[in-house]
Amino acid sequence: MSKTAKLLIQIMSGSSDSNIPFDGLRNVLSSLGFEERIKGDHYIFSREGIEEIINIQPKSGKAKAYQIKQVRKIISEHKLLESEDD
Repeated sequence: MSKTAKLLIQIMSGSSDSNIPFDGLRNVLSSLGFEERIKGDHYIFSREGIEEIINIQPKSGKAKAYQIKQVRKIISEHKLLESEDD
């Protein structure tokens, strides 16, 4: 299992939202088909077919807990994991 897959499981479990590495979250979003653009310290992710955008900022190398919750909600609502099954 890849690092990205393990991190995705951790994100979806909701057990340690304040302990997700920022760069790891960026990799997870990219692996789910989101496109990234950067404006200052804001990393903005969007994906065709999904109206919401994801706007994240690092805090001491970690992602912010509330942003992890937003990412989990978007992944669940849009059933993005179902399309990732191998």
